[in-house]
Amino acid sequence: MDNNQTLKNLLNHRSIRNFKNQQLDQATIDQLISVASHTATSMFMQQFSIISVTDPAIKHAITEITGHSHAENNGHLFVFIADQYRNYLIGKAADQSTDLLGETDRLFAGVYDASIASEALTAAAESMGLGAVYLGSILNEPQQMIDLLKLPKLTFPVFAIAVGYPMTIPEQKPRLPLDTSHFANQYTLPANYSAILDDYDSQLTDYYQHRGTNTRVETFRHNIERQISKSPKHRRTIFSALQHQGFLLHEH
Repeated sequence: MDNNQTLKNLLNHRSIRNFKNQQLDQATIDQLISVASHTATSMFMQQFSIISVTDPAIKHAITEITGHSHAENNGHLFVFIADQYRNYLIGKAADQSTDLLGETDRLFAGVYDASIASEALTAAAESMGLGAVYLGSILNEPQQMIDLLKLPKLTFPVFAIAVGYPMTIPEQKPRLPLDTSHFANQYTLPANYSAILDDYDSQLTDYYQHRGTNTRVETFRHNIERQISKSPKHRRTIFSALQHQGFLLHEH
C-alpha cells in the first residue's frame, strides 16, 4: 500500500484556485476527456456531456456568475452537463414516448454520470501533476448558464471544473473524522459526536489561522451555520430552470 501512487494521489487531494498562465495542450485535454468517458454509467445510457469553454467572453461571463477569478484564469475549463437530450433524440426517432427522461430518476442518473466522470477526470489530472477545483457556483445563475452554453431541452449544467498548472499548493484542509460519516449497517452517529465536533473545530481553527493565505477565525460549526442560513438568491431558481429544461414536469 505504501507504494500505491493512486492512493497517494487521492489522499493528497486539495482544491487548486491559483493557476499558472499556461493552457493545457490538446493532447492532455483529449486524454482527460477520454478518461471521463470510460467511467461507470447508469444503465449504460451515458447521460452526461462535457463542454470545454475556451471563448474568453463566455469564460468571463462564467467568472461573473461564479464570482471566482479562477473560472477565467486557468489552464482549461470543463463544464459537466447532465444530458438526456441525446437519448430523447433516439426515442423520438423510434416514435417512443420520452416522458421518462424528464423524471427525477433520470435527472439523478444524469447527475450521477456527470459526477462520476468528473471525479475520474480530476483524479487523472492530479496524477499528471495538474490541479483542479470544482465550481458548483455556476448555479448562482442557472438560466444564464443554460443560455450561455446554448443547452437544449433535457440537459442541465451540474458544475464546472477548472484545471491547470498550480501556481501554489495550499495546505490540506482537515476532514471530519471517519466515524462521523461512515457507519456499519445503519446510520448511527457516535454518542460523543458533540465532543468530536469540538476537537474538529479546534483543528480547523488552527488550520485557518496558520495556512499560507486568507487566514481567518473559522470553525466547522460556524461554516455550517452560515451555509444553512443563506444561499445565493438565484440558486433558488434551480427548480424553475430544471422545469424550463423539461425536467420534473409530471411529478408531484
